[in-house]
Amino acid sequence: MKSEPLVLGIETSCDETGVGIVRGHTLLGEALASSVDEHARFGGVVPEVASRAHLEAMIPTMERALDQAGVTLADVDAIAVTAGPGLAGALLVGVAAAKGYALAAEKPIYGVNHLAAHVAVDTLEHGPLPEPAIALLVSGGHSSLLMVNDLARGVTPLGATIDDAAGEAFDKVARLLGLPFPGGPWIDKAARDGDGVSITFPRGLTAAKDLATHRFDFSFSGLKTAVARWVEAREKSGEPVPVADVAASFQEAVCDVLTNKAIDACRANGVETLVIGGGVAANSRLRVLAEERAAPYGISVRVPRPKLCTDNGAMVAALGSHLVASGIAPSRLDLPADSAMPLTLVVA
Repeated sequence: MKSEPLVLGIETSCDETGVGIVRGHTLLGEALASSVDEHARFGGVVPEVASRAHLEAMIPTMERALDQAGVTLADVDAIAVTAGPGLAGALLVGVAAAKGYALAAEKPIYGVNHLAAHVAVDTLEHGPLPEPAIALLVSGGHSSLLMVNDLARGVTPLGATIDDAAGEAFDKVARLLGLPFPGGPWIDKAARDGDGVSITFPRGLTAAKDLATHRFDFSFSGLKTAVARWVEAREKSGEPVPVADVAASFQEAVCDVLTNKAIDACRANGVETLVIGGGVAANSRLRVLAEERAAPYGISVRVPRPKLCTDNGAMVAALGSHLVASGIAPSRLDLPADSAMPLTLVVA
């Protein structure tokens, strides 16, 4: 019996340099180097800083992952790398490194879609993904609903954000409240001491007039503005800003919209499995609310552990392993980095 493919994955789409090694659905080793502290003083990711950090971190991160897995580059069957979407310069570092390693070790290379990898990583936690499934991907740059009929051959977008992504809104609201960057974990932490129904913030694209054309789309720009105006009014009145209540009420508004639309997408398409991925999937309230709303309809919710939700090399290796096992042809060695790589394209 042929063993499952051993695949090395490289992720450099934003500010995390990740390398993961996967055999089938088993994670053997992973290493991560983050440049988030270098971006914190700017309140957001600076592309040039991220690209230089990837250059400096690539070799030591690769060595740590191979060490942890107990394998050498010669042992792997293929190398997968995030080809897009993401920051152009950051992607170029990872793609160039993957090409170098592939040439040196004479291994096939797979340039994969970052968002599809966020879906595939769930298989490391829960095994093969039932198909069809609905995927809710929520991160700093993306808020998307996808129909996953065949992860190896493409996914169908159902909806996406039309302005700010959920993670971006978390970062901006955190800044308003004087919380550190990145905002997601800090909002989540502050919200635990707050009342999520104490302040009524808007739920974008949920009115009847919006559902006809934006049923599965998201908008968080208006919510971010509403929070800013509420905080500003409070400060002008001389009253203290109840940070915990604002954080909890904002978080509730985001999670309310995300889970409502995700469950609606499952029901509308007759799908019984919802996968949630991306950095915002680590949010504790999102996980609880998704389970609560899915249960009455017999919908199974799959969310990887928080460490696998954020950008990492394991997710790229997981998708690469799935592609190899499915008989998908590798990419050409001159594959490009595509900062706007479409969701319909799983492998470049």
